[in-house]
Amino acid sequence: MRRRLVVIGGDAAGGSAASQARKRCADLDVVMFERGRATSYSACGIPYWISGTVESEAALIARTPDQHRAMGLDVRMRTEVTGIDLDRRTVTWRDLDGGGQGSEPFDELVYATGSVPMRPPVPGIDADGVYGVQVLDDGVALRAELDSGRVRRVVVVGGGYIGLEIAEACRVRGLDVTVVDRSATPVGTFDPDVGQFIADAVRAEGIELVMGEEVVAVDVGTDGRARAVLTAGGRELPADLVVLGLGVRPNVGLAREAGIPLGISGGIAVDARMHTEAEGVWAAGDCVESRHRLSGQRMVVALGTHANKQGRVAGINIGGGYATFPGVIGTAITKVCDLEVARTGLSSEEAQQAGYAFVTASVDSTTTAGYFPGAQPIRIKMIAERRSGRLLGAQVVGCPGSAKRIDALAVCIWNEMTVDEVLSLDLAYAPPFAPVWDPVLIAARKAFEAVEADVRDL
Repeated sequence: MRRRLVVIGGDAAGGSAASQARKRCADLDVVMFERGRATSYSACGIPYWISGTVESEAALIARTPDQHRAMGLDVRMRTEVTGIDLDRRTVTWRDLDGGGQGSEPFDELVYATGSVPMRPPVPGIDADGVYGVQVLDDGVALRAELDSGRVRRVVVVGGGYIGLEIAEACRVRGLDVTVVDRSATPVGTFDPDVGQFIADAVRAEGIELVMGEEVVAVDVGTDGRARAVLTAGGRELPADLVVLGLGVRPNVGLAREAGIPLGISGGIAVDARMHTEAEGVWAAGDCVESRHRLSGQRMVVALGTHANKQGRVAGINIGGGYATFPGVIGTAITKVCDLEVARTGLSSEEAQQAGYAFVTASVDSTTTAGYFPGAQPIRIKMIAERRSGRLLGAQVVGCPGSAKRIDALAVCIWNEMTVDEVLSLDLAYAPPFAPVWDPVLIAARKAFEAVEADVRDL
């Protein structure tokens, strides 16, 4: 008897799981359900397509449904799974275009439903003209609205990564843009001193920032369309269009209804092999919780990098191999206007919440040798554990050529290196690429001095 694998979700995690399982087990029947119009696409590229930096929607698609089918997968597009019966080992589905319904049996199931945009529970949030941006279809709808010529003023609710990227995209299109967020500085996963650099860059682009104010309502006109965003501080921010950039939550409704256990984070609980507590059920991507390697906490991290890796791990195991997902350390990077920002490990607040005693060190340097034409400013902040000097976190902010230095620091944190060991790294040097003392090494030296001074004071 041929085994049957059903995959719910055809983007990064689902597509990777299906492809890996089929590649390793040729006699495995694989059915992949996707309720959208595209498979295996880059959701992170949506803001850049909206701005026009990326020319076409097709450029965001890594593997089309037909390419998946050529690999032996039975791909059902625009088909939504509406229920999971673990006892009968079936899923029920509905054709979103034709209206047909049916059921599909499975021996193994991959749950890869991703996430959905967070919507604050305020009046008017579901009105016309309010958009979340999570899947490619969301981006298509938002771009069509922006292309209509009806939009002049955009209010983005939320100053995180996606919120700022969408704000910049709208500004590039010549629109008036306001970002409102209840935090004191944008992108709350950065320490406030780094966040202030981000705020300055956003304002320099002509985007209005309203920080430290919570949205209490979306004002809706007589036509049922959003016309303004109201804040707790009494502001009324006029809007022809509202974009939600508050982050996402795991899409676990089907799992909860089916009795697939969730973790303390709200994501699906999985083991290191991406298997759930339900027999024959695997999960991967934005809908699952991961273990943070420094804090030990279970958390949901919605990043395509992790989704692809987790899907690959699940597919290898389903196909008869062995693989594990080792956890996350919170590495992230983005471009805010002309400013590059990146982080890895724990922020100061996160380190404190995890129970670490720590010191911090920040340095200002240049991306290349200071005398080299085009040298640009860069700031690196490090967070190191007291006494041991173990690197716990790092943040980078600066002009082009800055942010990818975070990768070296992520490797250091992954391998539990101390700042003294980081200081001794053999990093590449040539004047067009770095000063003779790379900013990473300067920051490590300053962090090491802070650790030594802290030990002397004990």
